[in-house]
Amino acid sequence: MENNPSSSRTDRKTAERNRRNQMKALYSQLNSLVPHQNSREPVLSLPDQLNEAASYIKRLQTNLEKMKEKKDSLMGVERTNYASMTSCNGTTTGLRPPQIKVREMGSTLEVVLITGLDSQFMFNETIRVLHEEGAEIINASFSVVEDTVFHTIHSKVEDSVPSNGAARISERLKKFVQDDCAF
Repeated sequence: MENNPSSSRTDRKTAERNRRNQMKALYSQLNSLVPHQNSREPVLSLPDQLNEAASYIKRLQTNLEKMKEKKDSLMGVERTNYASMTSCNGTTTGLRPPQIKVREMGSTLEVVLITGLDSQFMFNETIRVLHEEGAEIINASFSVVEDTVFHTIHSKVEDSVPSNGAARISERLKKFVQDDCAF
């Protein structure tokens, strides 16, 4: 019976030593993630390392909030600038109005949509219109040149779509782009 309390004490000591080693490894890992200004600084005590890590995390959170605010303000300014630069008759003072070109090649349609950087919704709406009209999207791609985005969509008009389906799709897409320019 006397042997049991000493082995229990040894087990507790071993468990505590393992816990301390694990905490030391975790503190070391945390400290390695915090950037240090000068490698010649003396090694900081554990509480100082934790304070430095907490301060660093708070700075990151503050910077993140500032960047989110800046992004929101830039996105708002960009939309405002685009809206103010495009007049109702389609003329612009710096940006081009959205354009769409639809070419019919047998049962295939090629749709080229040219927009500004802030008009991603127009691409989504074009895809939606094609789906509503029963066209199958074969390929969609885009390229950006300065402040203009060129979207190219290849779709196949299925046999179940009436023979004038391609013309109807073309007219519907053109009307959508014209209506959007009117705002």
